[in-house]
Amino acid sequence: MALTGLQIYKLLPQTNCKECGYPTCLAFAMKLAAKQAELADCPYVSEEAKAQLAAAAAPPVRLVTVEGPGHKIEVGNETVLFRHEKTFFHQPGLFVRVKDTTPVAEIKAAVEAAMGYAVEYVGMSLHLDGVAVEAASGDAATFKAAVAAVLEVTDRALILMAADAALLETGLSATNGTRPLLYAATAENWEPVAALAKAKNSPLVVRADSLDEMAELTEKIKGAGVQDMVLDPAVRGLADTLVTLTQLRRLALKKNFRPLGFPLITFPGEVAEDLLDEAAFASQHIAKYGGFIVLDRFTPASAYALLALRANIYTNPQEPIKVQPGIYEINDPKPASPLMVTTNFSITYFSVANEVDGSGVPGWLLVADAEGMSVLTAWAAGKFDAERIAKAVKSTGIEDKISHKKLVIPGHVSVLLGELEEELPGWEILVGPREAVDLAGFLKLWNA
Repeated sequence: MALTGLQIYKLLPQTNCKECGYPTCLAFAMKLAAKQAELADCPYVSEEAKAQLAAAAAPPVRLVTVEGPGHKIEVGNETVLFRHEKTFFHQPGLFVRVKDTTPVAEIKAAVEAAMGYAVEYVGMSLHLDGVAVEAASGDAATFKAAVAAVLEVTDRALILMAADAALLETGLSATNGTRPLLYAATAENWEPVAALAKAKNSPLVVRADSLDEMAELTEKIKGAGVQDMVLDPAVRGLADTLVTLTQLRRLALKKNFRPLGFPLITFPGEVAEDLLDEAAFASQHIAKYGGFIVLDRFTPASAYALLALRANIYTNPQEPIKVQPGIYEINDPKPASPLMVTTNFSITYFSVANEVDGSGVPGWLLVADAEGMSVLTAWAAGKFDAERIAKAVKSTGIEDKISHKKLVIPGHVSVLLGELEEELPGWEILVGPREAVDLAGFLKLWNA
């Protein structure tokens, strides 16, 4: 039976040394109970306590980190099957595969295009996570040159794919300062590949044709000193992948079956007939339960769809998406430009900001802290009232930036007009439109 946070706390040294990264031993114990920390993070836990806590404290799905020169991706450490049960913590990494049989110039161009793609989405900057380099040629020098070429144009994480340990080692020799994921250990080559992974402190993909064989193989590799593993169950079809990945996740979470408690890797492009198929398969893997998803095709359109889906699934459903409260300048506003106020709920902010931007009218947008709620929800909850709006006006220093004292409030909260005039003596409170789409027409009539 899983231990509670208090039960775990009683077995910890209770020194509150903070060396584990948490402010107190109790906070660390709660993280252990939630499977969001590892017992090894505590340097002072006794051997007796380790024996009692080892099984209870280890996350059911191990956290695996893959690092490039300037970017890392962490996958695993999940504790639930469904996001609504709690939340998902570590989103899957989206990688694009290149093969060393492609000319170096074309490899660089493909990597620059994919890794250079980024999009702003409700306040988040979304991008792909790395590149998988496959030694399709089977030639060590060609593989090394391809890896080096990729690192010349990106600092993202890498997956190195080769048939044997010698090829993988050659590819690794071009990756100084990185921690790539090695693909793959099998029943035939696991000993030299595991030895390489241990020597280079690199995570390792384990590939097997059955779950029994995979469990046996991960135990052997763990015995060889490699703890960070990723599983490839060698299924590629849409239905087979859904069934097998769900079974693996259930075994890890519901049965606490440690030999299969690792992140999963998928290759949606290997069975896809075209770009649309691959995007559909990858979408399934994002939802159920890919950890590293290796794409064979890249276009901005498909990348946007997958990145937006991932962001939506891996956003905590218990926390609204928020933007930072404060003053936002739109269209290079001047002192006489209008001042509007809204809440810090991301969708509300971007709806208002986009309409103001599209109008071409310069403006100041005051974003009040409404704990991430929309205008009407925040008003009903008492989080967007006259007192909070007045506090935002006074604390942001907007009075020093504008030459007037006019504040436009959303039409949905026109009831606040009188209260705001009391909170902000000398200010003229104007009631704006109820919908953001009507802001353009309203602002064109502005006269400071």
